[in-house]
Amino acid sequence: MRLSPRNWGWAIKTSSYTVLLDACVLYPAPLRDFLIELAAARLFRAKWTLRIHDEWIRNVLKQRPDLTRSQLERTRDLMNQAVLDCLVEDYEELIEGLQLPDPDDRHVLAAAIASASDAIVTFNLKDFPVGTLHRYNIELQHPDDFLHYQFGLNHAGVVIGAKNCRARLRNPPKTAADYLAILESQGLPKTVAELSEYADVI
Repeated sequence: MRLSPRNWGWAIKTSSYTVLLDACVLYPAPLRDFLIELAAARLFRAKWTLRIHDEWIRNVLKQRPDLTRSQLERTRDLMNQAVLDCLVEDYEELIEGLQLPDPDDRHVLAAAIASASDAIVTFNLKDFPVGTLHRYNIELQHPDDFLHYQFGLNHAGVVIGAKNCRARLRNPPKTAADYLAILESQGLPKTVAELSEYADVI
C-alpha cells in the first residue's frame, strides 16, 4: 500500500464531527487507509495519540515479520500529515480518574475526553461501557456502523474515498470486487453492501 498525503488530500463537504480512533481500527491496513482517506477529506475529524500509534504498530509487527518498524513509523508520520490536527496531547492527567473494565483502555477514553470527541470508534465495544461514555457525552461506535453512517452525510464522499483507496492498491492491482471483498473481510458488511451499489465507479 502506497500512502501519500497528496493521495489523501481531496476534500468535499467538511464536518466537525470528531472521533477518537482506537488502535484496533488502525491495525488492519485496508480499514486504516479507508478511515484516513475519509478523515483527510474532512468528512469527519479523526483523533489519536502517540500511544495509540505505538499500540497498533506493535501489534502489526507481531503479525507481520516482513515489515519493519521504520516502515510503519513512516505510515504513522504520513497519517499525522494527512489529517489536520489529529494528535491529542495533554490527556494523561485524566487517566487515573477514569474507570473501565480494563484499566489499560483508560488512555483511549482520556484522549477522547481531552479532544472533545463525539465518539470512540472501536471493535472492542465491551471494553467501553456505554453508561460510562455517556457521562462524558461520548458515543461508542463499531467501525462498520460509523462508516455506514457516513453515507447518510456524504454519499459521494464515501464512494470517492473507496475509489481512491482501491486505486492505491497496485501490487497487485485490485478490481472493485476484490476491494469490496477486502473490506468485507475487515468486518464491514453494512459498508460493503452500500458500496456494492457503486462498484462500477469504484
